[in-house]
Amino acid sequence: MSSEDKRPIRVLIAKVGLDGHDRGAKVIATALRDAGMEVIYTGLRQTPEMVVSAALQEDVDVIGVSILSGAHNTVFPRILELMAQHDMHDVLLTGGGIIPDADAQQLNERGVARLFPPGATMQEITDYIHHWVAEHRPF
Repeated sequence: MSSEDKRPIRVLIAKVGLDGHDRGAKVIATALRDAGMEVIYTGLRQTPEMVVSAALQEDVDVIGVSILSGAHNTVFPRILELMAQHDMHDVLLTGGGIIPDADAQQLNERGVARLFPPGATMQEITDYIHHWVAEHRPF
């Protein structure tokens, strides 16, 4: 398959829970689109179940969760649990927002990929996704 026949990386961007601040998620979605990725933005007030269901329906390569509410220690493990139930072991679960370093490290140890704090550059995020997908989801 030539590089011209490759489909774009599919990314689902989600805002989970009652957190109503979506500007960052929309900025990330736009940056990923500008980097050639296909982006599905779920909108506000999603549940982990809704996120995983949408990811399955859209056959995504990446789930990105933006979280500022402090519920990251509940949300990410639940999404991981649902992903495991659906054999989504080849889908990247990443995200960003206000997540203390110690919590991010514990989430990484549980299977969440790199989490991006405020100040992370769009280039860092897009490079990380490109490299992860190239290594784990060749198509």
